[in-house]
Amino acid sequence: MIKYYMNWKILFIIILSLASLLLSGCINGEQSILWNGRVRFYNIHIPDGYDGITPIPLVIVLHGGGGNAQHMEEKTGFSDLSDENGFIVVYPEGTGKFKHRFLTWNAGYCCGYALEDNIDDVGFIRELIKTLEEKFGIDTCRIYITGHSNGAMLTYRIGAELSDIVAAIAPVAGSIGGYATNNSQIWVIPEPAYPISVIAIHGRYDSHIPYNGGHGENTSGSRIDLSVNESIGFWVEYDRCNPIPEVEKNGNITIT
Repeated sequence: MIKYYMNWKILFIIILSLASLLLSGCINGEQSILWNGRVRFYNIHIPDGYDGITPIPLVIVLHGGGGNAQHMEEKTGFSDLSDENGFIVVYPEGTGKFKHRFLTWNAGYCCGYALEDNIDDVGFIRELIKTLEEKFGIDTCRIYITGHSNGAMLTYRIGAELSDIVAAIAPVAGSIGGYATNNSQIWVIPEPAYPISVIAIHGRYDSHIPYNGGHGENTSGSRIDLSVNESIGFWVEYDRCNPIPEVEKNGNITIT
């Protein structure tokens, strides 16, 4: 009887130890899920002090064209913000011919491998969110998406197509659509089913995705992006905002 009792006691201690290690961040780093017959990768950072019980926000950060999860984590500093503010941050990866290298997202009219192979990246992000909700205490009312360049394009698309589960988006240097080539038909994100909050950041002198739309650098004279005004106007209409914006200037920064 004593031996039986001790075995269960040891097992209980081991379980508690493993749970403690799990919550202390041992799962941080590269993870993967199987989606549409592909292994899709993502990096995850669990904030210090996460107890596994209290629901906390989820922030998904999308790299630019040619990037990857590790580079996005290093250059954005979101993992430090995660520890400071108590949210889970995830860095998904696009697809390409090489693992973790030269990866792109299918934003509808751009870019590269993901567009050419018609990768369902919106479906991947929906499945990723579902997987994370099953594993962690996610506050389902506070799921946020941000991304840069090609990742910003997909951020706009996710905001439109996943407005049922995403609370807000923050695209940086992206567009809601355009022409894949000079001979293509225009592609624009669809009307969202629900309004969501949007904060968009874009430099006036962006040479890759021009502020006023058109051909950017490194597009071989083919892809045409819609302008920032067209992108913001889309969300003003479908979020039913006042079409006359309040304008605030701080040096070279204009907030509308």
